Amino acid sequence: MDRKDKQQTNKVQGRSETGQNTVRQNKMAVMPMNRLLLTMSVPLMLSLLVQSLYNIVDSIFVSRYSEQALTATSLVYAIQFLMIAVGVGTNVGLNSLLSRYIGAKKNEEACRAATTGLILNLASALAFSLIGIFLTGPIASLMTRDEELRKLCIQYMQVCVVFCYGTFIQTYGQRLLQAVGDTVLSMISLMSGAIVNIILDPIMIFGLLGCPRMGIRGAAVATVIGQCIGAAVALILNRVKNPVIHVNFKGYHFNLKDVKAIYKVGMPTIVMQAIGSVMTFAVNAVLMSVSTTAVAFFGVYYKLQNFLMMPMNGLGQAAIPIVGFNFGAGNKERIRQAWKCAVPSGLVLAAIGTVIFLLFPKQLLGLFAAGEEMLTIGVPALRIISLTFEFATMTILFGYFASGLGNGVINMVGGAIRQLIVLVPLVWVFTNFLGISYTWYAMWISETAAFIYSYISIRRELRKKAGF
Repeated sequence: MDRKDKQQTNKVQGRSETGQNTVRQNKMAVMPMNRLLLTMSVPLMLSLLVQSLYNIVDSIFVSRYSEQALTATSLVYAIQFLMIAVGVGTNVGLNSLLSRYIGAKKNEEACRAATTGLILNLASALAFSLIGIFLTGPIASLMTRDEELRKLCIQYMQVCVVFCYGTFIQTYGQRLLQAVGDTVLSMISLMSGAIVNIILDPIMIFGLLGCPRMGIRGAAVATVIGQCIGAAVALILNRVKNPVIHVNFKGYHFNLKDVKAIYKVGMPTIVMQAIGSVMTFAVNAVLMSVSTTAVAFFGVYYKLQNFLMMPMNGLGQAAIPIVGFNFGAGNKERIRQAWKCAVPSGLVLAAIGTVIFLLFPKQLLGLFAAGEEMLTIGVPALRIISLTFEFATMTILFGYFASGLGNGVINMVGGAIRQLIVLVPLVWVFTNFLGISYTWYAMWISETAAFIYSYISIRRELRKKAGF
């Protein structure tokens, strides 16, 4: 073969090996930003909305089983949220690192990092599983002194925490797909698990179709099965459809540099998400002095709020690979375009959520078989809280943009201000000195403070790394 033939052969082989990857990269490098953000964020929004249905559907069916069971799921949600925090934080850090590697055309390094990410997720799941085996009873005792409520918490928590591998691997598989810009397949993997959960919930809780009546434990079993199905689908789709990232232990060497890079972004996200767990635990403790119905309402509110905020989270999560890719590629103009598209879009979505909470609070609570006491507490509370959604959305978006730029601290501190540092002390003061009807005004102050911090911080970060 002469020199010209060899060059032509190499050229063809290069195209066959990297052609599909180039298409994926060009999508984030050259597609018009409005269209790119739309095509990437809408599947993520749908994915997250469906994901939040895990807890929403559990609570809807459990509320029809008993209010005590609903209160138990509200208490246990603090532990579930901590588990989600570790999984989401680890994989946000992995997503950010993978996007930067792919943007810099370092595909081999991306595959190595993905393998490291799998190991980290399995180790995290094992740690929580051991907690579920040995510490479920003591944790439930910290949540409540009511023996019946404690038993319900143990029944629900044991299943969800011991068998938590599905939630970690499902999140991991979705982030690999998102890192290469394939949010549609990420959505499919998530929806498959959620649909299974929705189908199984009433069957296992109430004992339909020949299944034994399992009560609150049935809700947990349905959730775990759904998560495992979603994890399996995510791994299969990555194996078959992901053109860039492939997990391969042959010749693999654990790279501490990748771990540090993952947790440089991921650890602040873990802390920020874990703050939500600490916040729900602390607020539940304050509200328990008022009534168990107040605790049940707060659990319902938090799940409703998470559901309505999922589109904003989807928008922000779509921004991570876009910003990370173009930051790695040195394309500052694309980062500027993403900012100009994402922020106004987030404000519109927040306005929609605000209107829903303002106009339909009774109907929202009615989904959970709310009695008169819950409606008395909840209807005015939802209207008060809804007025904070614009500030909350901006704080969330600013944190995701910073994560895409490799800085997870802004996300962490913003979350700490809005959910812990300012909020929890004010909830205690307002509840104990002014009464439950004033408790929710604490969110006005905490969300405003978090927004001010996050806006100042992200503007500084954008000037330094993106030149605007």
